[in-house]
Amino acid sequence: MLLSANLNTYLVVALFLLVLGFYGVIQHRTFIGMLISAELILNGAGLNFMAFNKFLAPDPAVGQVFTLFIMGIAAAEAAIAVSVIIAVYRKYNTSDPDEVHDLHG
Repeated sequence: MLLSANLNTYLVVALFLLVLGFYGVIQHRTFIGMLISAELILNGAGLNFMAFNKFLAPDPAVGQVFTLFIMGIAAAEAAIAVSVIIAVYRKYNTSDPDEVHDLHG
């Protein structure tokens, strides 16, 4: 039995991605885990834009453009975060955020 494709189904899945992402950011003990959780949050936002685009928008290009911007922001965020994680690992020899105390200076 297939689920009916309505707006509520998409919103529930997007909410699940958002909550899972926030939980992951709070609970993960590594920078990579936090980065993956942040990507889940952005995917939930993109799914919301596409769902509202499909069901409510008069112009179908609006939600697609916003989703493309979110994907671009997610790619830039991932590239910058990975470079920062590599720099922190080279300096402190750890990927645990609790062990990195003096990031200022």
